[in-house]
Parts: sequence; C-alpha cells; structure tokens
Amino acid sequence: MTTPDTATLLEDAADRIADISRADLQIMLRRAALRLRNAGAVSMEDDVEEALRDLAGELGKTRNDMIRFIVREWMEKNTYLPVHELDEDGDVDGNA
Repeated sequence: MTTPDTATLLEDAADRIADISRADLQIMLRRAALRLRNAGAVSMEDDVEEALRDLAGELGKTRNDMIRFIVREWMEKNTYLPVHELDEDGDVDGNA
C-alpha cells in the first residue's frame, strides 16, 4: 500500500472541502508550503535544458525525475553512493 502524495491529498480535500476538518486542512497546507519552500529550481544552460527535455520525453519522465536519476547514477558510478550489486549466483530473471 502506498501513501498518497501531498498533491493527491490536497485535490481530495478540495473535492470534499465541506467534509474535511480544519486541523487536517491546516496540516495539508503546511506540508504543501514546506514542499514548495524546499523545491529549489535547478537552472541549466540552454543546451543542457534541451537535452534534459528530450531525454525526459523519450523515457516518459519529468525533467526533475531525470535530474534525480542522472545525479543518482553519477554518484553510484563515482562511489559516492553504494552500488546495487547483483550476486553472480542470484536469480536475475533473464536481466543482468
């Protein structure tokens, strides 16, 4: 079971605004404000922005998802993060 994200909770609250308690609405609005405050935009040079948009479109991801993916991959490859290793004897379901 997954926990609904803040946007989903806010949309649901908007759909049933008469039924939601003031305290629950305050919590959701504070979470949304915190997320907006912490969502710093990363600006790139025009050629990098274009490449990011193209790649994101090809893979069906958002620009921010692509940035997160690229940074994680780079950090794993440069040993800043642990690499998820496959056990040689483990079952990989035909994927290596």
